[in-house]
Amino acid sequence: DLPSGLAYRNGALWVAEVSRLLRWDNIDHHFTETPQPTVVRDDYPSEHHHGWKFLGFGPDGKLYVPVGAPCNVCPLKDLFGTITRLPSDGHGDPEIVARGVRNSVGFDWHPKTGELWFTDNGRDLLGDDLPADELNRVAHEGDHFGFPYCHAGDVPDPDLDVAGHPCSDFVPPARKLSPHGAAIGMRFYDGKQFPAEYQNAIFIAEHGSWNRSKKIGYRVAVVRLGGADGNTPISYEGFAEGWLEGEDIWGRPADVEVAPDGSLLVSDDAAGAIYRISYRGR
Repeated sequence: DLPSGLAYRNGALWVAEVSRLLRWDNIDHHFTETPQPTVVRDDYPSEHHHGWKFLGFGPDGKLYVPVGAPCNVCPLKDLFGTITRLPSDGHGDPEIVARGVRNSVGFDWHPKTGELWFTDNGRDLLGDDLPADELNRVAHEGDHFGFPYCHAGDVPDPDLDVAGHPCSDFVPPARKLSPHGAAIGMRFYDGKQFPAEYQNAIFIAEHGSWNRSKKIGYRVAVVRLGGADGNTPISYEGFAEGWLEGEDIWGRPADVEVAPDGSLLVSDDAAGAIYRISYRGR
């Protein structure tokens, strides 16, 4: 198993491996030593393809754990292609919150509505521009977002028998994102430092394409919400760029986090760096 996602709650550090959940209690008092973790559970699927797991505790106090598809595109079974939910102690049977999710490596909850939003990476090998990555909203528990039969809301899979699985049966993306841009980490902005137009906007780390004829992504994007309900994506654009110069790469944003002072932290797993983006006023 490879360490991947982590979460912090009530003084404990939680770490997800491919098939295991680990917990270090009182981690704040163990910076100078390496205590043995508690193995909370070891029964998640062990396939490494899309096995990296983001972790997050929701506003309900429960632990959310995604399980990616073990393939580029294939029929799913068991927990594959889902976002699951566990009690706060990590035990018990996983509840399925969302289905038809190819590979989500980032999610967050709307600060006002409490709804779960997540990024999802589209399948490969359909050309440069299909399908789009997705930003999705779970309006109803158990919503199905289409994978593997329908991609980005309107692209039936050409390699599978999709008879009986029309795109109209599934929940379309709240917003289509760049095709193959590898949208992963995301956060709602709930800080006070940035201008008001960024309040409750979604920052997304676009890790960058690996199989396009012309590279795309390698940036932090922002999606602003609005509309009559204040909960509809109305714009999608670059926010922080420069890691891709022509076809040359010097960084790959992997995740974003709102710091206590309202600045935005951006991790870069290519340069091995964390950047801070601050606003000092016009």
